[in-house]
Amino acid sequence: MNNSVSNTARLLWAGLRALLVLTLVTGVIYPLVVTGIAQGIFSGKANGSEIKADGKVVGSSLIGQSYNLPLKKGQETPDPDLKWFQGRPQNGLGTNSINTQYSLILSGATNLSADSKVLVQQVKDAKAAVIKDNSVPGYTVTASQVPADAVTSSGSGLDPDISPAYADLQVHRIAEKNGVSVAQVQKLVDEHTDGRTLGFIGEPTVNVLDLNIALKSLVTKS
Repeated sequence: MNNSVSNTARLLWAGLRALLVLTLVTGVIYPLVVTGIAQGIFSGKANGSEIKADGKVVGSSLIGQSYNLPLKKGQETPDPDLKWFQGRPQNGLGTNSINTQYSLILSGATNLSADSKVLVQQVKDAKAAVIKDNSVPGYTVTASQVPADAVTSSGSGLDPDISPAYADLQVHRIAEKNGVSVAQVQKLVDEHTDGRTLGFIGEPTVNVLDLNIALKSLVTKS
């Protein structure tokens, strides 16, 4: 009887030691090592790819933002603030119908098929708006100039980047609205255009938040 109790106690103690060791290794040491490596080598990505301006975090390079005017009385959809570069349409964003206490950004695609009449109309309306908004005295945008990313939302609805073609399309409007030269704005676009990953993967992109931060700095100095 005593031997049985003693053996049980030893087994329990062995199991407890194994639990403590595994908890220490997998629950404390391993997370600390991984976190330390991430902070040391990939600190930007580990902290959410934050973008800072004027000494504070203003967003993430991975999530697109809206640049709209305040809603007018009786208005459901805000108008774009045309002094800023605009990102892709956000037609895929859902609505926060569950927790209405907070204004949440919801990610999602439209799930509309290519032959959907709703999608076709959205694209037509978006193209007309892009042409109208970006045509300024001395510069008229044509339908052939409007790239696909200017009139369609991404799969997530939160794409932070636009194509260089869409950024170029907005240059004259940005210059006119902010009282700076076309050459100055075009220079900003060129400086903030990222090439293909490793030189051959993907397409060149322009991060809209980064570009608008640089635009704000340019306008402040002018």
